[in-house]
Amino acid sequence: MLLYLLFWMSLFLLITNGERGFYGNHYGEWNDSQLQPTIQKLMKGYNRYLRPNFNQGPVKIGMSLDIASIDAISEINMDYTATIFLRQRWGDSRLIFPGNESLSLDGRLVSLLWIPDTFIPDSKRSFLHDVTVENRLIRIFSNGTVLYALRITATIACNMDLTKYPMDRQECTLQLESWGYNLQDVVFYWTRGNDSVKGLDTLRLAQYSVESYYTTVSQAVYETGFYPKLVLHFSLRRNVLFFILETYVPSTLLVVLSWVSFWISQSSVPARTCIGVTTVLTMTTLMMGARTSLPNANCFIKAIDVYLGICFTFIFGALLEYACAHFCTMQHQTIVDVQRELLKEFEESNGMTHLANSTSPKKMQTEESTQQEMPEQSVICEGNEAKDKKKEKGCGLSSVKQMSRRAASMMSVENPNNIDRHARVFFPTVFLLVNIFYWLYYLLF
Repeated sequence: MLLYLLFWMSLFLLITNGERGFYGNHYGEWNDSQLQPTIQKLMKGYNRYLRPNFNQGPVKIGMSLDIASIDAISEINMDYTATIFLRQRWGDSRLIFPGNESLSLDGRLVSLLWIPDTFIPDSKRSFLHDVTVENRLIRIFSNGTVLYALRITATIACNMDLTKYPMDRQECTLQLESWGYNLQDVVFYWTRGNDSVKGLDTLRLAQYSVESYYTTVSQAVYETGFYPKLVLHFSLRRNVLFFILETYVPSTLLVVLSWVSFWISQSSVPARTCIGVTTVLTMTTLMMGARTSLPNANCFIKAIDVYLGICFTFIFGALLEYACAHFCTMQHQTIVDVQRELLKEFEESNGMTHLANSTSPKKMQTEESTQQEMPEQSVICEGNEAKDKKKEKGCGLSSVKQMSRRAASMMSVENPNNIDRHARVFFPTVFLLVNIFYWLYYLLF
């Protein structure tokens, strides 16, 4: 029995000394002259499972934010990752103690106090930093005000409209709600309005710049009731200079390069074909590279897609222009050759007729004497028939020549080199007008 009693006395002394060492090392010793209670007295009778002002009205909780960084903004996942310092203030009459000082407690003592169940509804992933210890702050003021601060990193959803990408402007939000306490239990408010958010003014991002931000107080409606809600709205505008240098300038230069073929002779088939095919393939590669950083399946027709499509159309049009010019040149050459052959045949037929008439004078005299002996009517008829035969022969050759000329006018251009001359003016002019309309539309509307 004596041994049993000594064992329990030793255990009691060990626990008592351990508690004194813990609180004494961290918070110091409090004496009566300072009029400040010890942590043990402050926690005596405290129930952390009951909120302050229980059955006496809602607890007013003030919020403030410091945006330490926005690490990444993803168009593919439509979210952003931010590291924030979240500070919450509320009053708890059970923690009032005399004096004007405050108590800064170890963050591990948060398990002894009641704290709000604040959460971020749009968060996909989040974690509390714990190097070298959990990044929490508990500070109790003499009037019962509790300051609870923590450092968290969260990946938050942001619905983006990419129709004007990369000249877009995105509106993102950071929402804070209460998980289990409704409006009858807690009320959220921003401690200093828009000035409750710090860090966005000096924030530097890779592709964006923060244009403006503001705060609102709202309420979340669920099936279980109405819950307090605070919303931070901030506007991000994308820096288009990076995309101009990476995408717009190379694609424009490819279009200009495709126009070089207009100054190359049409007889240089390998040179013009090589330029056309090379520019088309390079433009295709550029279009595929511009889409790697964007969602693969989406319903957006983006501004950069429109411009790349315009450039691809002009490059492909330059290749088709050479195909048409080369076709017209070949057709023109073929029809010229046909006309030369017809003309040659016509000249050969006229030469043979003249030769036959000059080498048979006796035969002609015999025919003339025979014709004189015939009646006058038959002479007239034969003369008319000879004239009709010559006329029909001449009309046949002239009709073939006219048909060939008509085919030449319908199937070919009189001078195929004019196609390149017109293209040198038409393509740059239309491309300039399309660019003016494109930039005015996406920058002003």
